[in-house]
Formats: sequence, structure tokens, C-alpha cells
Amino acid sequence: MDLKSLENEALSLSSQERAQLAFDLIESLESLSPSEVEQLWAQEALRRSEHIDTQSVALTSSDTVSAKARALLR
Repeated sequence: MDLKSLENEALSLSSQERAQLAFDLIESLESLSPSEVEQLWAQEALRRSEHIDTQSVALTSSDTVSAKARALLR
């Protein structure tokens, strides 16, 4: 089963079942070794870098992010 099929199947679960599945999946990550965590972060950094390089994401300046954060905290 590919990831998209699995995701579609998971999304068809009830909210309670999805919450339990999410909890179980997150819990399973707690047992990763430091090198596995480092590898996953490296893969995520590469994925994000590729999105930036292909301009498939919009970048937001730190000034804009800070202003929005301050507005939310008021």
C-alpha cells in the first residue's frame, strides 16, 4: 500500500480513531535513536530546501512573522 492510499484510508476513520492513530504514530517516534532522528531532520531540511528552490512555497520575512505573532498576542 502506498502512502497516499494509507492516508486516504486513515482519513476515512472516525475522529476518535484518527486521534488514537495519531497518538500511536507520534508515540512510535519516541523510540527512535538519536541518529535516526538526525537522519529524519536532514531529510526534512532537504525537502524544505527543494520546495524553496522550486518556488513551490511562499517565503515570509521574519519582520512579517514577528508582526503577526505580536498581533496574535495582543
